[in-house]
Amino acid sequence: MRAPATPPVIAPGHTFGTVTDKITSIVLTNKTPLGWWAGFLFVSMFAGLLAVSLTYLVLTGVGIWGNNQPIGWAFDITNFVWWIGIGHAGTLISAILLLFKQTWRTSINRFAEAMTLFAVVCAGIFPLFHTGRPWLAYWMVPYPNTMNVWPQFKSPLIWDVFAVSTYGLVSLLFWFVGLIPDLATLRDRATGRASRMIYGMLAMGWRGSARHWHRYETAYLLLAGLATPLVVSVHSVVSLDFAVSVIPGWHTTLFPPYFVAGAIYSGFAMVLTLVIPIRKFYGMEDFITMRHLQNMAKVLLVTGLMVGYGYTVEAFMAWYSANRYEGFMMWNRMTGPYWWTYVLLILCNVVTPQTLWFKRVRGSVPALFVISLVVNVGMWLERFVIVVTSLHRDFLPSSWGRFSPTIWDWSTYVGTIGLFLTLLFLFLRFLPMISIFEMRTLLPAAKVTEEA
Repeated sequence: MRAPATPPVIAPGHTFGTVTDKITSIVLTNKTPLGWWAGFLFVSMFAGLLAVSLTYLVLTGVGIWGNNQPIGWAFDITNFVWWIGIGHAGTLISAILLLFKQTWRTSINRFAEAMTLFAVVCAGIFPLFHTGRPWLAYWMVPYPNTMNVWPQFKSPLIWDVFAVSTYGLVSLLFWFVGLIPDLATLRDRATGRASRMIYGMLAMGWRGSARHWHRYETAYLLLAGLATPLVVSVHSVVSLDFAVSVIPGWHTTLFPPYFVAGAIYSGFAMVLTLVIPIRKFYGMEDFITMRHLQNMAKVLLVTGLMVGYGYTVEAFMAWYSANRYEGFMMWNRMTGPYWWTYVLLILCNVVTPQTLWFKRVRGSVPALFVISLVVNVGMWLERFVIVVTSLHRDFLPSSWGRFSPTIWDWSTYVGTIGLFLTLLFLFLRFLPMISIFEMRTLLPAAKVTEEA
């Protein structure tokens, strides 16, 4: 019995011209779709909510959030870790899959890279404003000064500054370098003078000569090699914010690999959540095929199993260590005031993804969309459980407390989602969401064969 054919990376029947026309038409159209305007205005309202929330926070103080003693880290750090995790899929898809020569990355790498940058922007908001004095953020940079005040390099906050800023900078360079050939295509096809000037400046004089392509390939490969270790290092550093402490539930060597697996898990879930409606709205089913969705579903299943293994080891070590504080922490997570968050995260992150073992589920677009949404919720709950349930009851019963988010906690969080989607809408409108020149390399006409 012959095995069923693997779905193609690009639908048959396309030529160099049709690939270029279809992708550039979204950007160079003179009439913006009404659906784009409706979506953009809707999400920009939430971005405005973020501006209002942060303005009120600066004028009033961090006390408008629900942070208290002993829960000094609450929604802000929960959301910071969640957003950083979402940004991991872009680098993994773009850099690591490029080095492994996986052609199915081609249709989604540009989109995922942009998602990484926007997620890092949203993540940086929370620790910046959690300090209470964001206008003094430059104190964390070791610049020469007359006061001889240097950052406290033993502080995990400083580690985050260097890890996240390095990750954001390399991701930005990697994304922009990949855009240069396509920006030149937009420059040559644009009809308006302003568009030609803007795309022309961004294309940096690209002419597609052999020398240009040689230098481009070298730079792109070097940036991919530089970005690859950052996939592991940045979330490992974020995990050390917790692991270097003595708080039960945090003080564990499991956190670095556990956090990295969770970051890739949540990142791929967010890519699926956004790619599925976008490919439908813009009619990109020929370029983002079922092959891409099924491969991302498989990655989701594998990383979900890794995350589930992390939960199991965490519970086992709390028992096996015979540490009464670790044991109580685990029991409190399961049966304490926040028990429902732990149950939900197990259902979302471990139980629900097991349906991806079935090919019928992996081949169903609505099912993949629902599962990706469930995983996004579950990964946020995981960060909430790690942060809040470990802090609200630690060593001294006299120091126990509860955390209840205020309306400003929620408005800041929802506002960052609005900012993220606003930036995404602008990206879809003004830049090619799919790499034009890389899609051309997938066509049969691009294959070079040597005659004997």
